[in-house]
This record gives sequence, C-alpha cells and structure tokens, in this order.
Amino acid sequence: MQDYQAPADLLKDRIILVTGAGSGIGRTAAKTYAAHGATVVLVGRTVSKLESVYDEIEAAGHPKPAIVPMNFEGAAVKDYEELAMTLEDNFGKLDGLLHNAGILGDRSPVEMYDPETWNKVMHVNATAPFLLSRAMIPLLRMSDAASVIFTSSGVGRQAKAYWGAYAVSKFAVEA
Repeated sequence: MQDYQAPADLLKDRIILVTGAGSGIGRTAAKTYAAHGATVVLVGRTVSKLESVYDEIEAAGHPKPAIVPMNFEGAAVKDYEELAMTLEDNFGKLDGLLHNAGILGDRSPVEMYDPETWNKVMHVNATAPFLLSRAMIPLLRMSDAASVIFTSSGVGRQAKAYWGAYAVSKFAVEA
C-alpha cells in the first residue's frame, strides 16, 4: 500500500471556511488547508485562538487567512447571511466549508439534564451548521468543485449513557 501525498498546491486559489478553527481538529485542518494553498476563513468564538492560527499560517508563508469571530451559541440567521455577504464581497465564492465547531454540554442522566444546556448544545452542534450551510450555498455554487464536510464523533454512532444532547446532535449531523 502506498501513502498518498497531496501536491503542495492542491488547494491553490480555493477559499475554505473552517468553524472551530481556533483549536483541535479545526486548527489542524485550517493549517493543513493553508499549507496546500487555500485561503482559509478562520471562524470561531475566541479571537486570541484565531489570531494564533492566523499568525502560524502567515509565518509559514501560506496564503493570508481571514478571521471571523462568531459565537454560534448566540448567532442569528442575519449573522450567517451577513457572513455570506462579506465572503462574497471579499472572495466571490466559497470552495469548501468544514463544520467543526461544537460544544459538549453536560454528561448526565437525561432526567437531570438542564433544558437550557440541551438547547445550547443542539443549537451550536446541529442548528448552526444548518444555518451556516444554508447561507453559504449560493457561494458554494459559484465554485467549480465545492465540498461541505461535517466532523462528528463516535458518540453519535453508539448509544452511550450520559452523553445526552452531544450524542443526539452528532447523530443529527450524520443522519
């Protein structure tokens, strides 16, 4: 078996939006996309983390990324639509969208689960990706080869005690 090595310019001239870009999978994905030539739109709720990723991408000599601070917990439909207009004005299209942002919430028996926390987890992990995708579809259609990717978790595929809203939200994005 041979290991695949992506060409350095595989994503040259591509615009890719990454949610949850400040840490973990989102950070690694954003840096990897940039290393392969993409202009990355870094979206997340913690500006200092986004700035750190931005600085690493720039220091490596990759295309200059963009930072969009957004907390999906409080974002409304108009926020997603405004983001789409901003991207259209600045880039004219969107080639990729990685839905990676998410929150865990409580790990407790469902009868003890706080309804407000349930709603926050479901909103960030399931509703926000729907709203963001919906707003970005016109820009994705302007690409000659657009992709939308959802990250998930094994918790979404197996019933596990006390994983509540997180497990339900991850199953929702896989369904």
